[in-house]
Amino acid sequence: MKLEKKHGWFLVGVAVWNFLTWAMFAKNLYEAHSSGEDRPQGYWIAHSVLIVVNLGLGVVFARLGARALRSR
Repeated sequence: MKLEKKHGWFLVGVAVWNFLTWAMFAKNLYEAHSSGEDRPQGYWIAHSVLIVVNLGLGVVFARLGARALRSR
């Protein structure tokens, strides 16, 4: 599949959006846990896994976008 520059900008934008939203969610989740919010252990684990997976996807999108932007 050939990616063009317009795809690159889109992917970089999605990556930035992913980083910002999931980093904010991670901060809020950490603050909730630190304040002693009463939730089942599975809640904290599931949301932590979601954060890690989506930040990983952000890295993939950023790398694909950067590759598309460097292409001719």
